[in-house]
Amino acid sequence: MLECFPFPQTFPLGLGDGQFYAWTDGLRRKDWHDYESIQKEAMRSGKGEHGKPYPLTEEDHDDSAYRENGFNIFVSNNIALERSLPDIRHANCKHKMYLERLPNTSIIIPFHNEGWTSLLRTIHSIINRTPESLIAEIILVDDFSDRGKMLLKTFCLRSLSPT
Repeated sequence: MLECFPFPQTFPLGLGDGQFYAWTDGLRRKDWHDYESIQKEAMRSGKGEHGKPYPLTEEDHDDSAYRENGFNIFVSNNIALERSLPDIRHANCKHKMYLERLPNTSIIIPFHNEGWTSLLRTIHSIINRTPESLIAEIILVDDFSDRGKMLLKTFCLRSLSPT
């Protein structure tokens, strides 16, 4: 198990703009957590929220859904795209400070015959849990899927609001 422990040479510098900064190597650090979103997620309830199991009735069980996707697509289609997840990090990782100035990045998501809702849930998760300034772009790479039920671009345009 990976553990994140604060450096013993970390010295707090104080509060500024509502953020706590610390010094270890001369570079400013900040707390990137979005505590408002964390509180909102903690209040969510419903099927699949907080990583809890989705209760299935007998008629909801469909082995073909597992064979086609490797998971139950019926359940995926009925869990919120912006569902809450439990925070499973080590306690010391929850208070880790990161550099204040970080470069933005391109996020590449390759997929092959992925269930649309699970792919969209991944995208929503990235958008909702990553500071906007850190995302340059999200690139979806269809690795020759042969399920042409719906064009990806059309699906994304219909399912994602522009940011």
